[in-house]
Amino acid sequence: MLEELRPLIEQIQALHLQAYKLYLPEVDTLIRNKIKDDKTIQLLLDRLLDFCGEEQMLSLFKKLCRYYWDINPQATADYIQYYREIYDADSYEN
Repeated sequence: MLEELRPLIEQIQALHLQAYKLYLPEVDTLIRNKIKDDKTIQLLLDRLLDFCGEEQMLSLFKKLCRYYWDINPQATADYIQYYREIYDADSYEN
């Protein structure tokens, strides 16, 4: 069964790597240029959240959250909560 899933697993890993290569410069540019537009930051956080099951993407998500905290702490807290609901369901309490 594992051998049957191997091609799918490899495709998912390749997709995560492609996403990381795409989003890394976006996050770095946004922070370097000190962009403070809520819609721009939240759109990027939304897109990153889709891939946070992978460590590299989670590190980008955290990096952007740390930056966004000084701009909009409530929205940042909401995104951290979204992450917990999706990826850390065991520690999430209703």
